[in-house]
Amino acid sequence: MSTYSIKDLEQLSGIKAHTLRIWEQRYNLLSPKRTDTNIRFYDDDDLKLILNVALLNDNGYKISKIASMDMDELRREVMKLTDRTLTHDDQIHALTICMIEMDEDRFDKVLSTNILKLGFEQTMMNIIYPFMSKIGVLWQTGAINPAHEHFISNLVRQKLIVAIDGQVANGEGKKFLLFLPEGELHEISLLFASYLIKSKGNKVIYLGQNTPNEDLMTVYKIHQPDYMMTVITTSPSSEHAQDYLHSLSARFPKTQILITGYQVIGHDLDMPVNVKLMNYIRDIKDFLDEINLVSEVK
Repeated sequence: MSTYSIKDLEQLSGIKAHTLRIWEQRYNLLSPKRTDTNIRFYDDDDLKLILNVALLNDNGYKISKIASMDMDELRREVMKLTDRTLTHDDQIHALTICMIEMDEDRFDKVLSTNILKLGFEQTMMNIIYPFMSKIGVLWQTGAINPAHEHFISNLVRQKLIVAIDGQVANGEGKKFLLFLPEGELHEISLLFASYLIKSKGNKVIYLGQNTPNEDLMTVYKIHQPDYMMTVITTSPSSEHAQDYLHSLSARFPKTQILITGYQVIGHDLDMPVNVKLMNYIRDIKDFLDEINLVSEVK
């Protein structure tokens, strides 16, 4: 069983800690436990409850009415809501509930419904990718445990692989070599980049997680890609990211290298001339549109 502070509940639900305390006192909404040293904490059931409460409250339900519901009634109301058209933030919130409850069927239903309504790319851009970014930060800060992240990452990974397999390069696009550095295992962003690149008619050589430097060089020499791309989420760490960028640039001086990820965004790094920082996933989409436009002009 995981334990949470009231600040963790605030981060996960978006409800201010001050408001949670008021609801706790006025409606007996939460029942915090205490450690042997008298420190208050909350458990998984409290977190599930407050996530459901937050979604209903955000959609106009009065807290007094919510507090009068039992758990079964609360869950039915939430399911009704997520079956309707909600804002992107509401859908992200619904997926957060699925993650905490590890409800694979519900997660798949929410995701599939959005894909039907918005299409795969827009669902990834506006719902899944922001959701994955959110849980990545929550995992880094300890607000959720690694099991939650692995559960969701594997479900999203399955969807991405199916979508990527449905894309066929037309033979006229550019060649991209995609990889993750040694020690890096978080590949959702790289998989989505692969989908975007292939959807624009380009070819992808995908090496995936934890690519040894010698393997990267071997594949590079064989395929001579137009572009390389990597994502640095945890490895190398931010204090070693600058050295890694210079090393990468020196080893592949004739190829433009696209880079993004938690350890490089917002760290004021010196970008070598052939390394381009992508701050957001939309930057990748815009970059692909640019090179396609150049190719059409030629």
